[in-house]
Amino acid sequence: MKTAVMGAGAVGCYYGGMLARAGHAVTLIGRSEHVTVMQRDGLRLQAQTFDERVPLAASTDASAAAGAALVLVCVKSTDTDAAGRQLAPHLAPGALVLSLQNGVDNAERLQALLQRPVLPAVVYVASEMAGPGHVRHNGRGELVIGPSADSSALAALFAQAGVPVQVSDNVRGALWSKLVLNCAWNALSAISRRPYGELVHGIGVTEVMRDVVNECLAVAAADGVTLPADPWPAVLRIADTMPAQFSSTAQDLQRGKPSEIDHLNGFVVARGLALNVPTPVNRALHTLVRLIEQRPAG
Repeated sequence: MKTAVMGAGAVGCYYGGMLARAGHAVTLIGRSEHVTVMQRDGLRLQAQTFDERVPLAASTDASAAAGAALVLVCVKSTDTDAAGRQLAPHLAPGALVLSLQNGVDNAERLQALLQRPVLPAVVYVASEMAGPGHVRHNGRGELVIGPSADSSALAALFAQAGVPVQVSDNVRGALWSKLVLNCAWNALSAISRRPYGELVHGIGVTEVMRDVVNECLAVAAADGVTLPADPWPAVLRIADTMPAQFSSTAQDLQRGKPSEIDHLNGFVVARGLALNVPTPVNRALHTLVRLIEQRPAG
């Protein structure tokens, strides 16, 4: 299947690389520093059980998505609108668009821009860009997608590439479950500059995370969202399943890049305000990360 990946970062390179490794024609669309290396050498996909150079196409221009039957949107939530506008003129009429992003509203935002269905996916993967054209996989990798006429075929496609996929009729609840995990871990990892396995042992950390989770659950309930299960056990498991992983927010701050914090803890704060639900701990974490982002270089 001809597949285009909009956003050749850690998530896009991992899933695009796995599909390319399975024999699919994949084009990664991303920044020139990665594209130049991948055009010359392919993508270095360093997983837990293999370390390979995967041949694929790469481009800096969204026009490279032309003719793709499957388009994976893997950009940061802050770049969703711009990515949608760039992709819109180049999408094939029957192309299937899948949002592999943090946050809960990216598929809706893309759908409004593209004027076509966009299937949301919940992403559970620990990966990082270890250098230009080099993605390192640190753990997990499963996806949860919503039901559609294409869901079974997508699940089979990814499974053949070594990516487990669950089809859920409560994908909104699943997206919120992932949001809760991100709100509990991302800001704390970024502020402390610690990976999950170290962070969890800090004094008072689990208590703060518990407060964050309780606020998220209160906002979700007020918003009419039913989570598939209590997310707290999953929050605690993160330290065991991804001990060496820094949050994506931490990785962004380390590179001096804007983070997605407005779409994580900031989203919970905004929904809390709209629904009259207090969110003081999420507000504090959101504010601290924004202050770090705005700190002058040096």
